[in-house]
Amino acid sequence: MPEGKIVKALSGFYYVLNKEELIQCRGRGVFRKNKISPLVGDEVVFQAENDQEGYILEVKERKNELVRPPIANVDQAILVFSAVEPDFSTVLLDRFLVLVEFNDIEPIICITKMDLANELQHEKIEVFARQYRAAGYEVVLTSSETETGVEQLTPHLENKISVFAGQSGVGKSSLLNVLRPDLELKTNDISMHLGRGKHTTRHVELIKVGNGLVADTPGFSSLEFANIEAEDLTACFPEMLRASENCKFRGCLHVSEPKCGVKAKVEAGEIPGYRYQHYLDFLQEIKDRKPRY
Repeated sequence: MPEGKIVKALSGFYYVLNKEELIQCRGRGVFRKNKISPLVGDEVVFQAENDQEGYILEVKERKNELVRPPIANVDQAILVFSAVEPDFSTVLLDRFLVLVEFNDIEPIICITKMDLANELQHEKIEVFARQYRAAGYEVVLTSSETETGVEQLTPHLENKISVFAGQSGVGKSSLLNVLRPDLELKTNDISMHLGRGKHTTRHVELIKVGNGLVADTPGFSSLEFANIEAEDLTACFPEMLRASENCKFRGCLHVSEPKCGVKAKVEAGEIPGYRYQHYLDFLQEIKDRKPRY
């Protein structure tokens, strides 16, 4: 039986890429019976008479799966944040990073609209970029308007499934339009009254960019830590995970425990105070979460 990858799901149809051929398929009833819903990114076994009539017979095991946006087998997330309009937010970025790290997805931080930043804003972004690089993250500074820095993203996309994610209005589609101009993805200016974009992405689709596949998604509509437990959180902050090796107590949550390796690094200025504060805020949010029954 032929195999392929679902690259688009729309109106009950799944579009399966088999080499260079795209086959329109439906899911067999057995999936509904077993509560399996094929997702964009799934590797599948299918049967088809032609490119318009196919059936998905089997969904291969996934290495990861996101609920919002609904996509599977993601290799990396390009977290797109703007320098200005809307202003760069470390707390929102750290929330995205925790969710991505928890799902074992490699994050790349892409800061857009650098051409709109004034000198002071530019200096602030450069400081944040250095701090996130020191934590272990790849950070790329770009401008879709001048196309500066965009070429640095291209090698990261090779032979991978990448999700472009970030709040509305940061320029995800503008960035993709530079990477692949023939896409002509719709973008809209930011509504200054609402402070958010009016971008029209509605469904998840994998788009070929170079030798990689990229999902231009509607963004993470849920940024809640629904499945993350308190003891999981340290691993979602790579610099804290490294520092925790020097904690005296196993299972240290880095709050009030003595001889804590993480707090020592914060006090020494080696871990930024805002990163540690976000960790504490997220930890409290997880602890305050209502138990599920």
